Amino acid sequence: MHKIAILAMHGVLPFDLATPCEVLSRVRTPSGDLAYDIRVCGEARVVKTTFLDLRVRWDLSEMLDARTIIVPGIADISQRVPAAVIAVIREAAAGGIRIASICTGAFVLAAAGVLDHLRATTHWLAASQLAASYPAIEVDPNVLYVDNGQLLTSAGAASGIDLCLHLVRRDFGADAAANAARAAVMPLERSGGQAQFILHEPPESSSTLQPLLRWIEEHVTAPLTLPELALKAGSSTRTLSRRFREQTGRTPGQWVIGARVRRAQQLLETTDLPVERIASAVGFDSVSTLRERFHGVVRASPTAYRRAFRVGPAVFEPSA
Repeated sequence: MHKIAILAMHGVLPFDLATPCEVLSRVRTPSGDLAYDIRVCGEARVVKTTFLDLRVRWDLSEMLDARTIIVPGIADISQRVPAAVIAVIREAAAGGIRIASICTGAFVLAAAGVLDHLRATTHWLAASQLAASYPAIEVDPNVLYVDNGQLLTSAGAASGIDLCLHLVRRDFGADAAANAARAAVMPLERSGGQAQFILHEPPESSSTLQPLLRWIEEHVTAPLTLPELALKAGSSTRTLSRRFREQTGRTPGQWVIGARVRRAQQLLETTDLPVERIASAVGFDSVSTLRERFHGVVRASPTAYRRAFRVGPAVFEPSA
């Protein structure tokens, strides 16, 4: 049985702590046995959170016997991480134990130094602080999770569910992940065909770009040049570029690529169309352009993505 140790520090976010308990406890082996032995390990026997106190059964030493350690988020990212916690995480990392963080749990891993020179993510509200506090980490605020092999990090709240399902897929295959999602009454695919992670969140509905963004999504096969988009928006190219930067953090061209990749994901997940047909269907001029743009955003090839997100035993492991 795969042993999971979940760290419970003072100030832990109860939702983040409960997420792996809920998701992973539902995973079964082909013979029907529980796949994971889950243990919540506290820095103290009674762990204090914002709204309640938790009485835990296991202490930090139990973490070193686990195959996977999960570090939930903490309410105060400026809080000092106890020396005992840092020591255990460093020893676990040195011993090859897989370690994953949910939300602001990335700050705990960062304090231990195990994320240095790696790509990582956290809750988008805390991403800039993580980058400023730990410049050796390549912080990516635009994904739901990052898989570096031994070290994994996820964004906030429900992204922890995506990360847990990804761990199940790595450990036991896509069928087991799908079964776990169904057992917990959770979607394996996000609304709008987004499976496991979101590439780009659209601006708030109050954004003045909303009509144009909807039009882009509906016309991904069109050329969608900057002058054409500016004409559609009734503004100059310079003004449109500025508004895109202000409201999306991206250029118009980057947004168009994202829209086309999102559509390609949907087709890879839900159809058997050849990759060549998909490239044309989403507005790329060649299959090589699709592969290049898709890998640049998703960090996997279209073929690998399709294998992972359609029913089957394949495992999706984004490259660093």
